[in-house]
Amino acid sequence: MEHAQHDRPAASLNQLAFSATVHCLTGCAIGEVLGMVIGTALGFSNLGTVVLSVALAFLFGYGLTSLPLLRSGLVLSAVIPLALASDTISITIMEVVDNAIMVGIPGAMDAGADSLGFWASLAASLLIAGAFAYPANRWLIARGKGHAVVHHHHERAAA
Repeated sequence: MEHAQHDRPAASLNQLAFSATVHCLTGCAIGEVLGMVIGTALGFSNLGTVVLSVALAFLFGYGLTSLPLLRSGLVLSAVIPLALASDTISITIMEVVDNAIMVGIPGAMDAGADSLGFWASLAASLLIAGAFAYPANRWLIARGKGHAVVHHHHERAAA
């Protein structure tokens, strides 16, 4: 019985960290995919494509965090610091890992959006990036930071 009580908070922490990572990865993926598709379609350099992808990943990552908070009644001046605090580390990790992989895979950045190699490389890089961000999200949440702060606001809004 005592063992089960100790496992439950860890399981809950793991679930929350996984949920936060998937949520953050969703925003990153939307921006990353759009940036990669737009950049490769328009013939941007690798650097130009990466810069566009990173900018859009942060935009969509912060956006997915901000919208529910705004809908719950928080004002923008309160939402911005929450989004920055909850997502910056996770998005940064994901973007560094994802783009390093995309640039490191021979031909991935040069393949067009109609190439299976492009999409396979992008999918793999995003999954690996999420795996790298999970421990950071778990560590932050365990200390009441990161997505724990946003989660607290969601719980208060639902009450």
